[in-house]
Amino acid sequence: MGLRPLEEAQWFEVDERRSEELELKRTLLETHRDVVVATTDAGNAPSEELLAATLENLANFHPNLARDCRTGEHSIVQASLLVQEDLCVLVRDDQWRLAAACVCFPSRWSLAEKIGTSLDAIHAPVPGYEEDLASPTHAFFDRLSPERSFWRLNWTLLDDLALHQPFRRDTPLGSRAEWYFRVERQTLRKLPETGAIVFTIRTYVTSLEEMKRRDPYFVNSLLVSLESAPPATTAYKGWLGVADTLRDALDEESRNV
Repeated sequence: MGLRPLEEAQWFEVDERRSEELELKRTLLETHRDVVVATTDAGNAPSEELLAATLENLANFHPNLARDCRTGEHSIVQASLLVQEDLCVLVRDDQWRLAAACVCFPSRWSLAEKIGTSLDAIHAPVPGYEEDLASPTHAFFDRLSPERSFWRLNWTLLDDLALHQPFRRDTPLGSRAEWYFRVERQTLRKLPETGAIVFTIRTYVTSLEEMKRRDPYFVNSLLVSLESAPPATTAYKGWLGVADTLRDALDEESRNV
């Protein structure tokens, strides 16, 4: 699962894009609410606890940030409008289920299709999940305690800079100059009162060309990762033909040196 211990001070990440991204969230809530918010009764109390925990964390570690809550909103929406992260709450009944979420910046998946479903149903499209990841994922969720939180990274390549991308599309179109490296920083934290688990997603997007400018070896390393990915993962991620395009671009650059 690629998990690493998370310090409470690093639960949320704040940068110069905060105002812009929170304004985008507000716009999406007005124009696409049914796409970015989904709740169930089981998620109400955990969402209230999440809002309180969010306010406490910001007061302790980001005291200079505004912490105004939008009255009349569901607690998970109020919490989401305080941070740049997307927020999901999972609760345990017969198994862990997604009970409430505010996801304004999905990476080509539908919240409406996931709300109320189990971990297994959420991850069913992931290659190898049932065979290799289902058992350790369930064990991790059952063992997670409020005293220890964790984070991980997930990445992909897309042909669109937009943060809000709920619709799935296959292989990136266009040339390498039109591709973007999209990274999700995900955290998992158990709430002490309700026992729910909070899953946060902070999304960063940078053009592939900018990544190359920062690190001249980045594209080569990326090519190795793409070429070593199993065929099922390549198809699931929408990377069909991407390695070939990158290799051709690198070959052309080497000939022009």
